[in-house]
Amino acid sequence: MPTLVHEFSWPDRVVIGTIGLPGARTFYLQVRAGKQIVSIALEKQQSALLAEKIDEILDELITVDSNPFSIPTGTPPELVDNEPLEAVAEQFRTGAMSLGWDPTMAQIILEAHPITDDDADAADNDESLHEGRANEPEMLRVRMPVGSARAFAKRTREIVDAGRPMCTLCGYPKDADGHICNVPEL
Repeated sequence: MPTLVHEFSWPDRVVIGTIGLPGARTFYLQVRAGKQIVSIALEKQQSALLAEKIDEILDELITVDSNPFSIPTGTPPELVDNEPLEAVAEQFRTGAMSLGWDPTMAQIILEAHPITDDDADAADNDESLHEGRANEPEMLRVRMPVGSARAFAKRTREIVDAGRPMCTLCGYPKDADGHICNVPEL
């Protein structure tokens, strides 16, 4: 069966957003071009790592002498997107992701693949992950111009940081109902 590729070459919008309260949030990568919207679920850690790696790629490109492209060091104000997610219909839950650079178009390329049955079994053996399109091969490919990629990374960091505060002793998130350390912080 051929892979269903949700491809966005010049998207109108690429954002990370959440649904739910801190501690019970679901993270989504949402892409829109015209009326086509794709939303994929991912973990908070995947979101944070995605923002970090995009910034690393862009920062490295700035230092390359032969790079003919203007790479912004910050987020261009006209590309700031603080709007909430649009209607979310989860396409798939993200497993593997990859990032790349297309020098012919000056774009960051993001590819996301669904979590595999093996990944799901190893994670938590949740049967709901195996329903629906779990066996249908599909993926998301998004091409982001450098300014949009920088804005995406900034928003993603802000979304990730808006969650529960981290314990300085153990590094785990603090819950409103109590905390695993049960040791007062100094």
